[in-house]
Amino acid sequence: MPGFTKQALAETLKNMMQTQPIAKITVKDLVESCGVNRQTFYYHFQDIYELLAWVYENEALSHIEQYRSIDTWQKGISMIFEYIQNNKKFCLNSYKSMGREHLESFLHNTISKLLKDVINELEGSELISESDKKFIINFYTYALAGILLEWLQNGMQEDYHEIVNNIIQLMDGHLHQGVERFSMSHK
Repeated sequence: MPGFTKQALAETLKNMMQTQPIAKITVKDLVESCGVNRQTFYYHFQDIYELLAWVYENEALSHIEQYRSIDTWQKGISMIFEYIQNNKKFCLNSYKSMGREHLESFLHNTISKLLKDVINELEGSELISESDKKFIINFYTYALAGILLEWLQNGMQEDYHEIVNNIIQLMDGHLHQGVERFSMSHK
């Protein structure tokens, strides 16, 4: 039952954010629209922003979980863009509000997890230090998150398929080369 309640609250928040900014949504409005009481809301979440973070973590992450390997990372990146495109008003509303930090945190964590799994799969990754792996992961994470955030900032006008194709062209093979260079510098 708790999972159902959280999901109901999440759906209600997403629906409300179609027409109003998150800053104007109160817990009172949310629970009335959802048909639960305030105590139920606070049993699950401290505030609306924690619910917002839960939405991103649970909805979008479930879409890309299976695409965190060297053979599928491209699809994982595409799925992140697709989730944002399919939830355009919700994501733009988050981006343009105080909920932006939750969106940025979600993007950073999601991309970072995806890249960490990919890097760890690459031949030679066992030869480099954890701090070097972290540097490689952060470098690409900030690049990808920056591209996604710029796309949001520009109102998502550009076809995300083109962006993903450009990312793949730039990154394909470069992760492996980066790992190779770091592993060779430690020999």
